[in-house]
Amino acid sequence: MEGLHEQFIVDEAGRRKAVILPIEDYEELLEDLHDLAMIAERKDEPTVSFDEIKKRLKADGLI
Repeated sequence: MEGLHEQFIVDEAGRRKAVILPIEDYEELLEDLHDLAMIAERKDEPTVSFDEIKKRLKADGLI
């Protein structure tokens, strides 16, 4: 998303009340929101080193 292409709906005083986004921008924002939710859910999980991941992938025949 190279910058949003949003439009605003404003009230009589010119205050922004709603936003209109191209569907592609909206879908990208939803994906980002989902990614952030997954990160938040997993923040307390133990970490695994890169070397350990490579070792597991090799043992499983994936690399």
